[in-house]
Amino acid sequence: MTRNPTFDDLSGLCASILERGYGYGPEEARITATLLVEADARGIASHGVSRLAFYRQNLDLGHVRPGSEPRVAYETPCSLVVDGNAGVGCYVAGFAVDRLIAKARDAGVCLCGVRNSNHYGIAGYWAELIAAEGMVGMAFTNTYIAGVPTYGKLRILGTNPIAVAIPEADGRVFLLDMATTTVTHGKVELYDRRKKPMPKGWVVDERGREVTDATAFEKTFYASNFGGHLYLGGAGEESGGHKGFGLALLVELLCSGLSLGASSQDTFPKGGVAGITHFFAGFRLDLFGDPAALKGHVGGILKAVRESGKAEGQDRIYIHGEKESEARARSIGSGVFLDEATKAYLRGLAKDCGLDPIEGLGA
Repeated sequence: MTRNPTFDDLSGLCASILERGYGYGPEEARITATLLVEADARGIASHGVSRLAFYRQNLDLGHVRPGSEPRVAYETPCSLVVDGNAGVGCYVAGFAVDRLIAKARDAGVCLCGVRNSNHYGIAGYWAELIAAEGMVGMAFTNTYIAGVPTYGKLRILGTNPIAVAIPEADGRVFLLDMATTTVTHGKVELYDRRKKPMPKGWVVDERGREVTDATAFEKTFYASNFGGHLYLGGAGEESGGHKGFGLALLVELLCSGLSLGASSQDTFPKGGVAGITHFFAGFRLDLFGDPAALKGHVGGILKAVRESGKAEGQDRIYIHGEKESEARARSIGSGVFLDEATKAYLRGLAKDCGLDPIEGLGA
């Protein structure tokens, strides 16, 4: 049986592809590769190394400018706004989060809006990075238009994910990382690549009908702005679809509204640079008392949830972030799982860039 590639080998290969094939600088390539491999390691294949195709498309369309440096456009002792200058999204986010953490250490809290950026990988990575500093971390972003608002038929908002990380006892972190749509678009792309039917309730076509053919949906998705993802709760208000739509709108206002940046419908203009916006927040636990006591108390609340009554046939209640954390531990121990289509795609990219193959990608 072919061994899975190691985290470090896969990260190194992706970074080399981004440098040689995409023109990224060394640090732009390193942080982007880290985010992509982190996603696969955590079992989030929709945001893993297969996203290199999306990044290639953005590069070819002129949406991203490798080498473009972000700058601080506005700041106070506890806030800042960063202009990404259409740079590499993961690099821009790293610039912003580094400064947010430094300010939060001094002021206790920092809020950060980012405009003119690009796709920044999994939101949970950034929230968790802030939480690693003993803070509550938050990371939101808008995206390319993907979702249809309640009672609407035109895609106008993105998948607009929310990520919140809260430290608990024993080094654990509660990590809520979710799209406000039922699924991310990356998951639809995954079903398209694997030629599998999607579950009902994920998307609607241009006439508002629920569809399961991922390949057909992908064609119509890029042909017009009609039809798209459903927000949490689905169509209409009966099952709470307006609540998922409300969450997406909240993310849009925090990211775009507070940064003076582009809303989702204007993030990828034809022939122009991208304008993705983000919002980050971090605040120290000691604003509320003794950090150790707070972590212990948070841990106690989550422990009670973990140990509460299970439904028939179930032996575990998962706290948000646990599946991904456990998947990552397995990946570090036995390599990062990639499906055969993704392995073949990486082999092709490596060959095109004149790079030696790594163990675990197959022949």
